[in-house]
Amino acid sequence: MDTSQNLAPDASQFKIAVVGGGLGGLTLASVLQHAYKIKCTVFELDDTVDSRSQGGSLDLHFDSGQLALKKAGLLDQFRKHARYQGQDTDRKLLRQILIDSLNDGTIQWGKKVNKVEEVSKNQDKNSRRHTLTFQDGQTETFDLVVGADGAWSKIRKFVSEATPFYTGIFFAEVCLSNADVNHPTASKLVGNGTYMALQDNKGLLCQRNGDGSIRGYIMIRIEENGVSHLDFSNPEIPRNYFLERLSDWDDSVKVFIKEATYFIPRGCYMLPTDHTWKSHPGVTLIGDAAHLMSPFAGEGANMAMLDGANLAAAISEIVHDGKDLATTIENFEREMHNIVTGPAIESAENIDMFMSDDAPQGVVDFFTMAYGGGAIPQ
Repeated sequence: MDTSQNLAPDASQFKIAVVGGGLGGLTLASVLQHAYKIKCTVFELDDTVDSRSQGGSLDLHFDSGQLALKKAGLLDQFRKHARYQGQDTDRKLLRQILIDSLNDGTIQWGKKVNKVEEVSKNQDKNSRRHTLTFQDGQTETFDLVVGADGAWSKIRKFVSEATPFYTGIFFAEVCLSNADVNHPTASKLVGNGTYMALQDNKGLLCQRNGDGSIRGYIMIRIEENGVSHLDFSNPEIPRNYFLERLSDWDDSVKVFIKEATYFIPRGCYMLPTDHTWKSHPGVTLIGDAAHLMSPFAGEGANMAMLDGANLAAAISEIVHDGKDLATTIENFEREMHNIVTGPAIESAENIDMFMSDDAPQGVVDFFTMAYGGGAIPQ
């Protein structure tokens, strides 16, 4: 009798590729290494950790992002840096905490995946392996490939035909460095937390970062290619454009545009809230690659980190307990879809709450209801 599917694979021989070094992929790698003593390799497109902006602050939720950090043994370290009610942190700092937790050599920087190919397929589902071909010509074969490679995932194309669609909202990221000294008006408006202004399908969201800077996001409802003519490499061009778009706003609000150092264009895209795929043994997805959602509920990073922790537990069942790879990964995917459906729907519905003709009325109504009709905390 064939009992191969009941035998645990050798942990040292079971090869795992994590494609993408964002919060989801790094959480997966950290939990694998520290909770389950399982090796993996993270392939990151960027050449270095500082190759591009990692965004501003995020609210790390107790039952998702913080739970994932606890499983990686990093919760106490996170709490040393967390702000306000112990949930806010900078994305850059959180990513660095995860990177520093990994064994030397875990991350391979500057590795772009060009192709995924199945190289073995037989009656034993656990032996279905896949080869990654990288832009530099290198190839390597793995027992499990995890697509944690974000919105425009290369790995997703192997298991799903779904592509992100434009939500109708465009963001421009701005930054004001050393705000207390260089930008006192903006600093006073933001205080130690978040500042938001919304009106008539336009908005501005600004956050205080741990390094004393202010990260902001100008938001407008516009067709997908509505700002494609702007040269964002010259800050004065988008600056003048957004000042014109918000010309009827108070000068105190426009200070975030007038004094911004740079403008980074960021179209807002999402996957269908019911996005699923037929499970493919040996390949799976987490985070934005699996369930890209709008940022209007603050759930994307939290869900990605929870995905990573939960997938690490599933991989442990395969490697240490001898459970069938195909069945275990399919069960993980089903549970992941169940968990993220609610947050994905909320994120989609919140777009119209924040960006509407009568904004900010929807947001005011939401917080009034959330606080039982009482005064909203300042």
